[in-house]
Amino acid sequence: MQRTLISSLARSARLARSTAPVGARVALRPMAATFPSSRFVRFASTEAKPEEQKKEATSEQASETTEETKAETEAEAETPEQSAIAELEAKLAQKDKDLADMKNHYARAIADFRNLQESTKKEVQKAKDFALQKFAKDLLESVDNFTLALSAVKEETLSSNAEVKNLYDGVDMTRQVFEKTLNRHGIEKIDPMGEPFNPNHHEATFEIPQPDKEPGTVFHVQQPGFTLNSRVLRPAKVGLVKDVEN
Repeated sequence: MQRTLISSLARSARLARSTAPVGARVALRPMAATFPSSRFVRFASTEAKPEEQKKEATSEQASETTEETKAETEAEAETPEQSAIAELEAKLAQKDKDLADMKNHYARAIADFRNLQESTKKEVQKAKDFALQKFAKDLLESVDNFTLALSAVKEETLSSNAEVKNLYDGVDMTRQVFEKTLNRHGIEKIDPMGEPFNPNHHEATFEIPQPDKEPGTVFHVQQPGFTLNSRVLRPAKVGLVKDVEN
């Protein structure tokens, strides 16, 4: 088909030269001379393209086949030493994981044990602090009896009778020594005279309005209270100043 096209073009050029004037023939010669070179360049590049594509596809397939063969060869060439090394590495990784788990369990066990020690220590200390609670409550009646005995003596009797005065002083000294002994064991007296009412330490028994004092203030202590290591053994029974407006 290409040859037929070229032959027809050449025939048309010869016909044009034969019928054209002399000047036009000279101008047409270079044009006719350019056909062979352009023909060879164009058709040579078009015909060579499929062959190059085939060569590239063949080279790619060959390289892929070479890589697969190389990988298979390397896998087959693995020595027993390498297998042993891989197995040892897997065992070492498992041992490291087990060791991390053991360390975690050990740290948790230590923390639990320390918490148990602290809680046990607090419980033991609390038991020591309040072991005398029942005994201390029984002793409070003796303190109350000392107070009642001293309050029963009148001032006129003390000034007129020396023997009663000496007895009074002896009982008062005994009360003071007894209260100091209780203080050494954590038992302290609550005497809230003139203080604001505290429901945690005081027990109000009555209220009386007094214009010259602040409402809610303790103006009378009917019975003193006591605490054991800051825990209330017995609240103090007191009389409060009543608010006149309420």
